[in-house]
Amino acid sequence: MMRIDILTLFPNMFTGVLNESILKKAQEKKAVSIHVVNFRDFADNKHKTVDDYPYGGGAGMVLKPQPIFDAVHHVTKDSPHPRIILLCPQGERYTQKKAEELAKEEHLVLICGHYEGYDERIREYLVTDEISIGDYVLTGGELGAMVIVDSVVRLLPGVLGNASSPVHDSFSSGLLEYPQYTRPADFRGMKVPDVLLSGNHRLIEEWREQQSLKRTFLRRPDLLENYPLTEKQKRWLEQWKKEKR
Repeated sequence: MMRIDILTLFPNMFTGVLNESILKKAQEKKAVSIHVVNFRDFADNKHKTVDDYPYGGGAGMVLKPQPIFDAVHHVTKDSPHPRIILLCPQGERYTQKKAEELAKEEHLVLICGHYEGYDERIREYLVTDEISIGDYVLTGGELGAMVIVDSVVRLLPGVLGNASSPVHDSFSSGLLEYPQYTRPADFRGMKVPDVLLSGNHRLIEEWREQQSLKRTFLRRPDLLENYPLTEKQKRWLEQWKKEKR
């Protein structure tokens, strides 16, 4: 069973997220154990302060190393190889590939910062990874931690009802997911493509492959820069490029 510890100053932010939908079911199935820890509880001063003014001056407050070091030690003391992840704008941009990598771990520790930033010694001597969920700045790392937890937990064995579901997700194959349809086959004149009603699984798979590639070409062509295209896929792309001119 995977263990995830979330270190935050605002544990109540996680109450709804962790107790609904897939994350709730994953915990009930014992696929994951998630713990939210207020690292203010580890401050070694009577006022429980976790931040201070930066050396050298400047705006804002910086998180002190002591509470975070001690909180991490507390949650990892019996864990041989934890991945300790710092949520910050300077980190590696988060991707599906990173989610798949983290889903193979036994223990994740997510540190949610606040205020102006972290004491640099936290980055240098404590964490194993720094992750950003995008090129923008949030008030704190809590929302980023929620994104990571959700994207990782849904990949754990037995969490989703259909084992193939995460395999066909957008980005898992390197491409965006193909269009999906359900009943009715004709909704107010808007019809499901005939191929999906044909029962011919070979044609359906080819249609899905083609639609997945076409959607990626039109919406996220950057994903195709290093994608290993087959000869058939190259022909499709050339045809769409001609149509687009």
